[in-house]
Amino acid sequence: MPDTPHIVAVCGSLRDESVTRVALKEALEGVEEKGGEGELLDLRDYDLPAYDPDVDDEAEDAAELTRELREADAILLGSPMYHGSYSSVLKTALDYSGFDEFEHKTVGLLAVSGGSFPITALEHLRSVCRALDAWVLPHQAAVPRSHSAVRDGTFTDEDVAERVRELGREVVNYANIEPSPPTMESEENVGAVE
Repeated sequence: MPDTPHIVAVCGSLRDESVTRVALKEALEGVEEKGGEGELLDLRDYDLPAYDPDVDDEAEDAAELTRELREADAILLGSPMYHGSYSSVLKTALDYSGFDEFEHKTVGLLAVSGGSFPITALEHLRSVCRALDAWVLPHQAAVPRSHSAVRDGTFTDEDVAERVRELGREVVNYANIEPSPPTMESEENVGAVE
């Protein structure tokens, strides 16, 4: 692990005026405050068709995205909430990814909604990350009522902005967390390996 953790933030929104993008940039400010190096991965910059394992394993943009995820010390995932879950563009990016990108890696979660707290989007992202054996931070950030919390690309709600910056600081704090060593119990719990 380098002295300066490299954190990538994946923006799961394609909107030009994306509150998710604004929030991830705020989280990256927290990364830099804590001494990390942050980079925004904007999914608008990648050509990622719906994942088809028969034809898409070698998609050039997917290879670039997964390389950037693998090289990161920790990952921030951000998404607007759509129909109680996270965005399809982020789902597609995650479909191209796997254990090589996420296993034993620290992940911070952020979700944005026009209405109330986007808890189900955060829960769904947490489930996916756990299935990939990522270490998901207990601290998560949400931007509810996004149209009033962010105006013209700037947070108007300082409490929400601080919670988002704290997510960035926390991902740096735990970027070098080591997985627990195997125990007798973990070796007996083979799960789906069979």
